[in-house]
Amino acid sequence: MSEMIRVAVCGASGRMGRAVVRAVSETDDMSVVAAIDLHDQGMDAGILAGLQSIGVPVEDDLEMALKHSRPDAVVDFSVTEAILLNARASLSSGAAAVIGATGLREEDLAELSRLSKELGVPVFIAPNFAIGAVLLMQFAAQAARYMPDAEIIEMHHPGKRDAPSGTALRTAEIIAAARESAGVHPVTAPPGAFEILAGARGGRGDHEIPCHSVRLPGLVAHQEVIFGAEGQTLTLRHDSIDRTSFMPGVLLALRKVKGLSGLTIGLENLL
Repeated sequence: MSEMIRVAVCGASGRMGRAVVRAVSETDDMSVVAAIDLHDQGMDAGILAGLQSIGVPVEDDLEMALKHSRPDAVVDFSVTEAILLNARASLSSGAAAVIGATGLREEDLAELSRLSKELGVPVFIAPNFAIGAVLLMQFAAQAARYMPDAEIIEMHHPGKRDAPSGTALRTAEIIAAARESAGVHPVTAPPGAFEILAGARGGRGDHEIPCHSVRLPGLVAHQEVIFGAEGQTLTLRHDSIDRTSFMPGVLLALRKVKGLSGLTIGLENLL
């Protein structure tokens, strides 16, 4: 029998953090050994996640938690501003980093890649851990080779800070790469047809693929990619109606991250 995978959870009091604690605790091959958050300190992470006590209190000092718990991997769904600091501490302790936050800058990714190589500890980042969302991106890449005109609509709960979402940006990147590989191009839009505003709710991004962001109560995480061609349209849509949809991807990453090297971005690399 293989050894248990020891997991620390950053942002353990948040909605995603609690879902991770619950999912990890319900497996047979991994366990939560540390829970880190600035809120609910001292409370049992299992009880916060809706389980029985797991004997792991929430604490606010990641470095101290890493020293006493010695995890194999740290899952981080905390705020974007804390991701880089948390990853530095994780990698320095020898724990692989599994990161779910979006909004990281190119220079942040470059630093994570450098640190990972220098310390010999892997970093895995996924804009979206839902396997259905990853499949949507793969299907979109296939469609873009034959229907290069596309727009993306992403819809999330009001608490999501970044717009467009990391998933939308990654989808646009994948579509653009597929179009380039196939040597096809979208219809040229007239001047002034699109806003040029970073994060605008309806703007054209780096890959010339319009992205529209919706933030409303009642939503969790949803994305449509609409392709148009003469006389026809094709719509691909994925809906996460509960945060449990992300957990199979998180568990997959935890099981495979130690076999990676350097920085890996995208769940499709693990499927």
